[in-house]
Amino acid sequence: MTDFADMLQGYRRFRNTGWTQQRGRWDELNEGQSPGVMVIACSDSRVDPAQIFDTLPGEIFVVRNVAALVPPFETTPGHHGVSAALEFAVQVLKVREIVVMGHGKCGGCKAALSQELKDAPPGEGGFIHNWIDMLAPARETVISRFGDDRGRDAHRAMEQEGVKVSLANLRTFPCVRSKERAGELKLIGAFFAIADGQLHLLDEQSGNFHPAALESA
Repeated sequence: MTDFADMLQGYRRFRNTGWTQQRGRWDELNEGQSPGVMVIACSDSRVDPAQIFDTLPGEIFVVRNVAALVPPFETTPGHHGVSAALEFAVQVLKVREIVVMGHGKCGGCKAALSQELKDAPPGEGGFIHNWIDMLAPARETVISRFGDDRGRDAHRAMEQEGVKVSLANLRTFPCVRSKERAGELKLIGAFFAIADGQLHLLDEQSGNFHPAALESA
């Protein structure tokens, strides 16, 4: 298991290799960032977007949280972290694409489906339950298909339906909706399967996910 001492060793390797070898790149980034893509992904330690997409520093603007969720647009007082990051990416950085990436073996989606944290108080699972309660529409869809079955297929369906919930919530933001209609912004649904390392992309017309090609067209 990695600890902070191991991470410091990694930092030293980064300074001696990655940072030094890409010094020109870091000099450019010191002047500012201009990523073309925002990625909304899960906090899960196994699904780092920068690793999965093999990107360089400064290429993607990333927000990670439990189950890769986007809350719907709302103006009530509070600390709207995802909404603030989204607003910054769309309005200030002017990203051209937003990717919502769910993943296999997602603990947040599993808990949303099982409702195992339903009665947990804040600090003991209650914060998680309140957050993943945004997946209620996904849960209803999965239950309508699988009933009481909580097997692998039901979990996979829940994980993929969660991506659709976040995409729908993205479109409740006026800035996203207007830019998508104008062709200035594209929304993409994706799903990464940990078991085989395969990325799947959502066809929104059919509602199905299909494996991404492993070779360029």
